[in-house]
Amino acid sequence: FKASANDPGDDRYIWASDAHQEGFVPSPGSRPGAYLPNFFAFQPALNFGYAQENPAEPWRQPVDADGPRANRAALRAIMDHWLGLGLSGFRVDMAASLVKDDPGKAETANIWTELRHWLDATHPDAVLLSEWGEPEVSVPAGFHTDFFLQFGGPTDGRALRSLWSNTDGTVNESWDPLDCFFDPSGKGSPRPFVEAWFEASAAVADRGFISLPTANHDFSRLNCGPRSAEQLPAAFAFQLTWPTLPAIYYGDEIGMRYVPGLPDKEGSVLGPRYNRAGSRTPMQWDDGPNAGFSTAPADHLYLPLDPAPDRPTVAAQRADDTSLLHFVRRLIALRKASPELGSDGSVEVLHAGYPFVYVRGGRYLVVVNPQRNAVSHTYDIPAEPRPLEVSGVRVDGRTVVAEGFAYGIFDLGR
Repeated sequence: FKASANDPGDDRYIWASDAHQEGFVPSPGSRPGAYLPNFFAFQPALNFGYAQENPAEPWRQPVDADGPRANRAALRAIMDHWLGLGLSGFRVDMAASLVKDDPGKAETANIWTELRHWLDATHPDAVLLSEWGEPEVSVPAGFHTDFFLQFGGPTDGRALRSLWSNTDGTVNESWDPLDCFFDPSGKGSPRPFVEAWFEASAAVADRGFISLPTANHDFSRLNCGPRSAEQLPAAFAFQLTWPTLPAIYYGDEIGMRYVPGLPDKEGSVLGPRYNRAGSRTPMQWDDGPNAGFSTAPADHLYLPLDPAPDRPTVAAQRADDTSLLHFVRRLIALRKASPELGSDGSVEVLHAGYPFVYVRGGRYLVVVNPQRNAVSHTYDIPAEPRPLEVSGVRVDGRTVVAEGFAYGIFDLGR
């Protein structure tokens, strides 16, 4: 970018001749004019072209211009370098944002389709994950998987937020208020997620996967707001038995908390109730200095640690067979050993409410009740299913009884 800011002939970034062009940032170099940022001034937008011409904006270049073509070549060269060193793949940030003014993201999809063809030919084992938030578009475009995100897509992020959004941490004031399912009050429903998943799954078919994250660097952790540590096992029992590609955000497997009240760090604050820094605090390894994350002085850390004296650590949970960490590991092992519980297995929803009840692969019965109150429902379930991972759930004849914050995974023996 520094080279481009001093070379009027360099088209790898998007430049306008007017230094005061709205939405642009004045050039920091000898080149006159201004550059287009993606979000912040320190994020100049790479030039992958514009899908549509506009005579009033002469800086727009088509996707096949020299600058966009050079950037596509550079993208392949950079990926080829790291994949050649043994990297397994890439998670692509802002994957839908490459081509500007791109209705339906058709030209952006073409770029990823082109890249996927190259990837399959040169690095067939490499994985391409997308931060797009619309699997029905991004997976057919060439990604192996795409995340349900808290924003974007046909549901504007409701699919994910209806599961584990909250009233603290990362709340966009423009979002429709949602009573999320994984909330102790029991006012939510898994139905918005289930409907969105079935629709996206039909569009994706066998071309890739939908990924369900526990959290991410832009969205508050599972352990945040009214949700507490006692609800986390039920959340993981669901996430690791539903037919998505599960993505566990670092630290969620030990119940790390979202840390409120942190100062703005590199644009972490996006609104009066939206501070992403709380999800980005250092990993908590042990009880040593800086929780084992770094030997640097505490005031040199990028962000401070969770200050709570009872903050969870990996070391403590490794030593405790009843810990969340061991439970998550058991669920992962069960999923790996049971194809019916994997991303390709079928799912039959028996009840989209409290408790959430479904059958995977015609064999495994899953019951999840993330609210504090006990519930019971009657279903056509074979008598005496074999319990695999159960806490607070029992099957009495055709009746499923679930205590508060309960979960159960049963083998139906079919």
